[in-house]
Amino acid sequence: MSVLNKNWNVNELQFGENGLIPVIVQNYESGEVLMLAYMNFEAAEKTIETGYAHYFENGVVDTYGANFGNTQKVMSAFTADGGKTLLIKVWQNGTADPNGKTFSCFNKQIKGNYNDIGGEMFGRLQRIVAEYKKNPEDGGYTSFLFARGVDRIGKKVGEEAVELVIAAKNEGKEGVINEAADLLYHVTVLLESKGVKLSEVCAELCKRNR
Repeated sequence: MSVLNKNWNVNELQFGENGLIPVIVQNYESGEVLMLAYMNFEAAEKTIETGYAHYFENGVVDTYGANFGNTQKVMSAFTADGGKTLLIKVWQNGTADPNGKTFSCFNKQIKGNYNDIGGEMFGRLQRIVAEYKKNPEDGGYTSFLFARGVDRIGKKVGEEAVELVIAAKNEGKEGVINEAADLLYHVTVLLESKGVKLSEVCAELCKRNR
């Protein structure tokens, strides 16, 4: 798979006999696959010109989510099969599901379990935590932490870090898993309280890796 140039152009894509190219859409931050869509030449051109995803559907080229108020800002794009398939990573505003019920169109799991989620869970957790910050829930623990502020959240991060170290000194890994989950959750709440996104932290790690 190749990465498209920063100033990519439509000539880098190969459209099929039906004039379309399949587009896999992935959430930029969490890595969740959001949907499978199609672009024709016009849709690809408008996507490149505006920076927002346009698709060809039912004979019409339109901005993603025009009918239900959502947008997908294209952050990066990749091609496969010599330009015959396109993968775009987007900042999604709203949901990929046109019914507005789920973040991703792939909302029904038919095989596997939560262990298959892997790193995607961090992005999903961030979205859930952000929602509690935006819409507090009476009696909810996350809402309680936000109401108490950074000092309280920071104290919990410190406590959970110590508990993780203690668990690591014991036999077995179940305690480590549980305490690590507690720590990562509280770190996510702390980041959200400061308006820091996971992608920003990952970008810093990538910078250090260079």
